[in-house]
Amino acid sequence: MTYAGLTVAYWTVLVVALLPLGCAWLAKSGAVSKPRREGGYDNHLPREWLARQSGWRARANAAQANCFEAMPFYIGAVIIAHQHSVFQTRLDLLCFVYVVLRLMYILFYVADMATLRSAVWALAFAANIALLFI
Repeated sequence: MTYAGLTVAYWTVLVVALLPLGCAWLAKSGAVSKPRREGGYDNHLPREWLARQSGWRARANAAQANCFEAMPFYIGAVIIAHQHSVFQTRLDLLCFVYVVLRLMYILFYVADMATLRSAVWALAFAANIALLFI
């Protein structure tokens, strides 16, 4: 199945590429409107500002880093699966599952649900490996 010339699996690559941006937005949300002198977001030194954060903001930033770390393997697996002309519906479904698991991972990370976060991370990693073998 294709939309605008791309398979669902390729569309999920775009979604996965946007996930870190969503995490960054979450980490900075509510702080952008506050003045820097009151602890608000510092666009002049964004990495330093994020490094000083704690709690859910720090976890959202860590989720952002993990999204960037996981992205190359996922993109590679999707491309390899397409090159091998796998059954497209199965590939699309597995990619959709991966995206849902990554969204759950972000939710559990920000909510400080470490055990669930790790379990979902492992499932998403397994789904990514499965992409190589379908």
